[in-house]
Amino acid sequence: MDKVCATAAEAVADIPNDAVIMAGGFGLCGIPEHLIAALCDAGVTGLTAISNNAGVDDFGLGLLLQTRQIKKMISSYVGENKEFERQYLDGELEVELTPQGTLAERIRAAGAGIPAFYTPTGVGTIVADGKETREFDGRTYVMERALPADFGLIKAWKADRHGNLLFKATARNFNPMMAMAAKTTIVEVEEIVQPGDLAPDQVHVSGIFVQRVVLGTNYEKRIEKRTVREA
Repeated sequence: MDKVCATAAEAVADIPNDAVIMAGGFGLCGIPEHLIAALCDAGVTGLTAISNNAGVDDFGLGLLLQTRQIKKMISSYVGENKEFERQYLDGELEVELTPQGTLAERIRAAGAGIPAFYTPTGVGTIVADGKETREFDGRTYVMERALPADFGLIKAWKADRHGNLLFKATARNFNPMMAMAAKTTIVEVEEIVQPGDLAPDQVHVSGIFVQRVVLGTNYEKRIEKRTVREA
């Protein structure tokens, strides 16, 4: 089955208001920048966004925050976004902060069909408030629920027309597990090849988990740099 869409706008056209979306990436590395921009242009509202981070003010998920299209963020790291901070402090944005490893495992569990799991991370902190705890071998664990989504917005390096995916270096990050955890997975790539051009042992995510593929161009590929104040 050929899964290639002509444009990013076409690929996200059926995402409705109040959908739960996942967006791959770590910081600004490996984010689906074209799909996010297309979703911004589509004007859908009331989104719940699952992502390791919330982008920056003028890039990534920060674009959807600027236009008030996100009502809730489920994230691990939310620094570097002043609009996120303002909306949260003003009570305009609901936020569920999740330890990074727990976030990754909640997403992976959803893709694996595991409804919940126990972890020691967060025991005795506000992370565990209102959640079930249980003792195993003398140690307390908190139960975390799997984290599925309606739509996954994914960035890969290459795909064939059947949706088999190949990621490059650290841009792999959260993308593969999100591709498996979403009901509908939409992938933007830098190159589309013909079926059979990717060796089977190269494939990081099977096309069975992918519904749509779109070719992106002119990627910004922003990077975050540590700066220090002048002495």
